[in-house]
Amino acid sequence: MIALSLQQVADVVGGTLHDCPDPTVQVTAGVEFDSRKIVPGGLFLALPGERVDGHDHAAAAVAQGAVGVLAARPVGVPAVVVPAAGAHDRRAMALAADTDGSGAAVLAALARLARASVDALPGLRVVGVTGSSGKTSTKDLLAAVLAPLGTVVAPPGSFNNELGHPWTVLRADADTRFLVLELSARGVGHVAALCEVAPPQIGVVLNVGTAHLGEFGSRAAIAQAKGELVEALPAAADGGVAVLNADDPLVAAMASRTTARVVLVGTSPSADIRATDIELDEQARPRFTLHTPQGHTQVELAVHGEHNVGNALAAVAVALEAGASLGQVRTALAGARAASVRRMDLRTRADGVTVINDSYNANPDSVRAALKALVSMSRGARAAVPRRSWAVLGEMAELGADTVAAHDGIGRLAVRLDVHRLVVVGESARAMHTGAVQEGSWGEESVIVPDVAAAIDLLRREVEPGDVVLVKASQSQGLWRVAEALLADDGPRSGPDQDSNSNSNSEQAEEGQQ
Repeated sequence: MIALSLQQVADVVGGTLHDCPDPTVQVTAGVEFDSRKIVPGGLFLALPGERVDGHDHAAAAVAQGAVGVLAARPVGVPAVVVPAAGAHDRRAMALAADTDGSGAAVLAALARLARASVDALPGLRVVGVTGSSGKTSTKDLLAAVLAPLGTVVAPPGSFNNELGHPWTVLRADADTRFLVLELSARGVGHVAALCEVAPPQIGVVLNVGTAHLGEFGSRAAIAQAKGELVEALPAAADGGVAVLNADDPLVAAMASRTTARVVLVGTSPSADIRATDIELDEQARPRFTLHTPQGHTQVELAVHGEHNVGNALAAVAVALEAGASLGQVRTALAGARAASVRRMDLRTRADGVTVINDSYNANPDSVRAALKALVSMSRGARAAVPRRSWAVLGEMAELGADTVAAHDGIGRLAVRLDVHRLVVVGESARAMHTGAVQEGSWGEESVIVPDVAAAIDLLRREVEPGDVVLVKASQSQGLWRVAEALLADDGPRSGPDQDSNSNSNSEQAEEGQQ
C-alpha cells in the first residue's frame, strides 16, 4: 500500500476522524481485516461478519500496532468513520452480512481506498482473470511467469470478491510491477464493479461453464457477466489486451465486446497461442508443443491435469505481452506449482497411496477435469499395472434447477471413465450415486455415505497401497478433512506441508462465487 496519513485516508474514503490526536500519522503497512494479523503501521478494517464484529476488536488491533481503524462507527481508538453506504455502493451490500448496512459502508470505503492506491501507481500493470473455473490456478501460473520480469502481487487463495479484491490491490506499492487479480461474480455487474476498483490493462477470460447456474439462470447470463472484464479494458492503442479462450465459443465471441487487442489461446488452429501434441505423464502433468508468434518450444508443466494446458496458455499470452522470452516462459512454467491450498494438491504416502486434495471448490466443469486427471494418474504410461482409482465426491453447490442433472451426469461420467470406486458423500449429492448405478452394472463400485466421518472410515478400511484417491466437493462440504485424515495416517509425506487452517480467517474474502 502507498503510505497515507489517517487524514488522507479519511479524505479518500469520505470519512471523518474520531479519537485521533494525530491526523498526520501514516499508514505504512497495509490493511488487515483480521486483528491477529495486524503489524505496526497497519490499518485495521472493522468489518461486521456473521460470527464476529470487527468493531469489537478495534482496540486490540491498535494495541498490536495499527495506527487506526476503518470503521462504521466510533470505536474509542483512532478511527476513520465512514457514512452509511449509498445506492452507488450496492456492490458492497452484496457481501455485508449485517442488517444495518455498516459492513457495506466499510467495504465501499475499502474499494475507494484501493482505487486511490492504484491511481497513485502509474507504473503498475494490472492483469485481471475471470472464468467459471480455473481462475486460481491461472492466477498462480501468471504470478510464476511474470516474476522474472518484476515484482508481482497476487492474491493468496481465491481472494476475488468485494473484500478480497481490494485487500489484494492494497498489497501493491511503488516496487510492484504486476498486480494479478481474480474477478468473481454472483451476477451481472459484479465483474464490472471489481474492474472499477483496479482497472485492468490485460484481461483473461478462461471459460463460460455451468458453475453457479442457479444464481445466473443461464450460460448466456454467465457469459454476459464474464465479458464485463474485456469491456473494461482500454483500447488497443492505449495498451489494452484481451486474452480469450479460442476453444470456448462463448468466450471467443467476446472479441466483439472490446476495443482492446485480442489474443486467442487454445488448441484451435485459430489460436494465436496454441498447444499441440499434448501428453500426460504418470502424474497427469502435461507436456506439449507451444506455438506462438515468437516461435515454438516444448513445455512441461509441474501442475496436474490436462485442463491446466489452457490455463498455462493464458499465462503464456500475458507473459509474452509483458515482454518475456519463450525461454523465460518455458523455465517458469516448468517450476510453477500450485501455490493455493486444496487445488490439485498431490501427496503420496509411504505406502504408495496418492491423495489428490482438490477439495477447495467444485462445479461440473472442474469435477470433470479432476476425474480425467485421476484416471490418467491411475493408468500412467510408466505403470506396469493400473492403480486403483477412488473418486470421493460431495455436493456441487449453487446449481439451481440443474442440480440433479449435473450430479447425475458426474456419476455417469465416473462409470464411463472406469473409475474403480465412487464414494458419494452426503444426501445432497445422492444423484451422483444414482447416475453411476443407472449408467453401468455397478454394485459396490458406487456407494453413498452420510458424512465425512463415514467416508473416512470406509477409506481407511478399503484403500490399499498404491491406490489413487481424489477428494473434491464445494468448499461448504469440508471434504478436505477426508484428504487430511488419509495423509495423517501416514508418516513421511512427499511434498511441502501446508497448514490445513491457512484459510480459516479468510473465508469472507475468498471465492464463494463464480
